[in-house]
Amino acid sequence: MSLPIVHHPAYCADIPAAHRFPMNKFRRLAEVLTEEGFLGPGGFHQPVPAPAEWLTLAHDRAYVDQVLSSSVPQKVAREIGLPMTASVALRARCATAGTVLAATLALEHGLALNTAGGSHHSRREQGAGFCVFNDVAVAIRVLQADGAIGRALVVDLDVHQGDGTAAIFAGDDSVFTLSLHGEKNYPVRKPPSSLDVALPDACADDDYLAALAPALETALAAGAPDIVFLNAGVDPHLEDRLGRLALSDAGLRARERMVMARVREAGLPLACVIGGGYLEDIDRLARRHAGLFAVAAEFA
Repeated sequence: MSLPIVHHPAYCADIPAAHRFPMNKFRRLAEVLTEEGFLGPGGFHQPVPAPAEWLTLAHDRAYVDQVLSSSVPQKVAREIGLPMTASVALRARCATAGTVLAATLALEHGLALNTAGGSHHSRREQGAGFCVFNDVAVAIRVLQADGAIGRALVVDLDVHQGDGTAAIFAGDDSVFTLSLHGEKNYPVRKPPSSLDVALPDACADDDYLAALAPALETALAAGAPDIVFLNAGVDPHLEDRLGRLALSDAGLRARERMVMARVREAGLPLACVIGGGYLEDIDRLARRHAGLFAVAAEFA
C-alpha cells in the first residue's frame, strides 16, 4: 500500500522570521517528502481545520474561544511562546485535524503519519511550550466520541515530558501515556504520565533504546489499546539546541523501527506525529524529521 501522509499548507504559519520556533520546517518537510518520492499518486491527505466542537473535547471552551478569536491573554500567550494570531490559530486547528485524520487513516490502513502534531505541552485549560492545542488528546477524544476506539496508547518520545497529555488523561484508565524524556529538561513541573522514563543528560543510542524496549512492553501490556499514537520528536538528537540527549540519526531511526515493529507485531494501528526538533538549519532539520517517514515506508 502507499503510505498515508497528512499535510496542510497552513502548518507553516506566519510568524516573525527571527522567531526561535523553526516554523519553516513544516513546509520544507513536505517538500522533502515530495522530492524523495514518499507520496502515492493521490499526494498528501489534507485535513479540514478542526471545529471548536472537537477542540473542546480536550480543552476548556473559554480557552478554545480565546484562540479562535485571537484574544488569548498575554500571560498565556507568553507561556505558549508564539504570537497568537489568526494564522497561528489556523495552523493549530489544521495540525490537530491532521492528527485526527492520520488516526482515522491508521485505523483503515494500519499506519499513517501527520507532518505536524505532537503538541504535548498543551493542557486542558491552556497551551504552553509552542503548543496551542493538544492534537493527540483531541484525536483520542474524537475517536472515542465517535465509537471508533475505546482505549488508546500514547508513546511520547519527544525529549520533553508530555506534561499536557499526562494532565489531560490523569485518572482516565482508557488512555495509557508513556513518556521517555530528558530528566532535567522542560517542563520543570512534570505531572505523572501512566509511565515516565526520565533519562540523564547525554544519554546516547544504546542506553536510550535499552530504556525504551521494556517501557514499550509495559505500556502495550497495561494499555490494551485499540490504537497507538507515536510522538516521534527528533529533539533527543545530539545536535538539537533544546535537547540535552545524544542520539544519532541512526539512533532515531532505530527508535522508530523498534516502535513500529512492535506495534505491527501486536496487530495495532499506529498514528505518527513529528513532535519537536530545533535547529537553525531548516533543511537539515526537515530531513531529520523525514527519517520517521523513511522508516514507516519499510512497514507500508
